[in-house]
Amino acid sequence: MLHPRNSAPHHLTKQLLQQYQKEVRPVHNWGEPTTVYLDLFVHAVLDVDVQNQKLKTSVWYHEVWYDEFLSWNSSMFDEIREISLPLSAIWTPDIIINEFVDTERSPDLPYVYVNSSGTIKNFKPIQVVSACSLQTYAFPFDIQNCSLTFNSILHTVEDIDLGFLRNREDIKHDKKAFLNDSEWELLSVSSTYNILQRSAGDFAQIQFNVVIRRRPLAYVVSLLIPSIFLMLMDLGSFYLPPNCRARIIFKTSVLVGYTVFRVNMANEVPRSTGNTSLIGVFFTVCMAFLVLSLSKSVLLVKFLHNGQCSGWEQPLLCLQRDADADEPRVDPRAQCAGVTESPSYQDQQAQPGTLKEVWFQLRSINNYLQTQDQMDQQDVEWLALLYRFDQLLFRSYLVMLGLYTVTLCSLWVLWSGL
Repeated sequence: MLHPRNSAPHHLTKQLLQQYQKEVRPVHNWGEPTTVYLDLFVHAVLDVDVQNQKLKTSVWYHEVWYDEFLSWNSSMFDEIREISLPLSAIWTPDIIINEFVDTERSPDLPYVYVNSSGTIKNFKPIQVVSACSLQTYAFPFDIQNCSLTFNSILHTVEDIDLGFLRNREDIKHDKKAFLNDSEWELLSVSSTYNILQRSAGDFAQIQFNVVIRRRPLAYVVSLLIPSIFLMLMDLGSFYLPPNCRARIIFKTSVLVGYTVFRVNMANEVPRSTGNTSLIGVFFTVCMAFLVLSLSKSVLLVKFLHNGQCSGWEQPLLCLQRDADADEPRVDPRAQCAGVTESPSYQDQQAQPGTLKEVWFQLRSINNYLQTQDQMDQQDVEWLALLYRFDQLLFRSYLVMLGLYTVTLCSLWVLWSGL
């Protein structure tokens, strides 16, 4: 039985690493840079944290470079053309992602592949938590563009240069590794190469722009359609008379529905301190229209109630005076003398007073009717003014609902066109 130490892979590994110095960049001519070829495959979108402006993705990251000190003649080692070596035993480029905001989470893969020409392949999956400017204005038809920028942290472009392992068009449209059963859909992964100029020197940089869009069907069913139903119900309440108390009850019920829906919507709509979603803006505006219309109806009912109360005061005063007039009158002089006048004398004395009392009541009734006419005229003017204001609110509400519908349809068309 052949001992492992006598095998060709063992002799090859021992010969390659016996005098290898991993601290030194693997080139014979220090004037030539080491070119590192990069590639990226987006596997899944794990989390989109709008509040903290963070994107968590799972990617397959590929690094390929040429090591001049790790090449061999395959004919001398049983035609071995590729071998795995410990990653910790060889030189590796110090490539980082600038947008990292959390610890890199990836499985521990301690080996890399090296072929006989000295080409090293370092393939590894990474969970990247990166900073990204997330926009939720068009939610749920939002499209996010997040970048992953790779560059060396210490070596300038004279030492380490970067390149693309595949063609840029192939990188852009390759979606084979992406999982399609998540909330987000991968649109493209565009890439650019540029030189970053700093005070320490010029650094090679490759930027991958990951463009994703949200699948909106679940939010259309749970948010948009119920919000449109609530707005239509509120719009239908304008067909009730403005001075109808049932309108207040109906609008109060709709307001409770708005409040409950707003609480549920706050749990589903992503919250951001920098911007507000368009659906939230429209919903708040429609809720303001509802509160304004409800306040106007309350004031109208209160105004009419006060008018009715003031109208009842005058008839009650007349009835009170009539009751006082029916009471028998006693002459003060006769009361002082303790003598009661005869009935015939009382009738003679009461006739002028009775005529005066009738005349006074007729004048009071006339004044009351004139005042009532004036109050009725004021009520008619106020009602006409409130009716015009109600029509203005109704038309404004129609314009707002139409604008809301057109905007959502436009966003949906733009979303579908990408």
